[in-house]
Amino acid sequence: MKALILATAALAAVIGSARAESGIASHYSTRELGTRTASGRALHDGALTAAHKTLPFGSHVRVTNQANGRSVVVTITDRGPYVRGRVIDVSAAGAQALGFSGLTRVSVEKVETGS
Repeated sequence: MKALILATAALAAVIGSARAESGIASHYSTRELGTRTASGRALHDGALTAAHKTLPFGSHVRVTNQANGRSVVVTITDRGPYVRGRVIDVSAAGAQALGFSGLTRVSVEKVETGS
């Protein structure tokens, strides 16, 4: 019985991690450009990068703007945002690709990349 419970919990964790996360997206302000991100990479507004609280650095995620249906794949290079309700903070290029400035409601889903 204990093995069944552990197997069920492990399966739930895998299934839960594959689901999209929804919330508010913001974008980096230009005052932060050139500074180092938590991963050590320099912040560049032309790169399709983002900050997420828990996803591993180098992860690729598809961010979809729920207001207009536009989506883009970005690479996680930083931590944050640390504002209640916000799930991701994208670079200026990411915000432009998604068609927003300021804040917008998005879904975020991890995508697998080939090696």
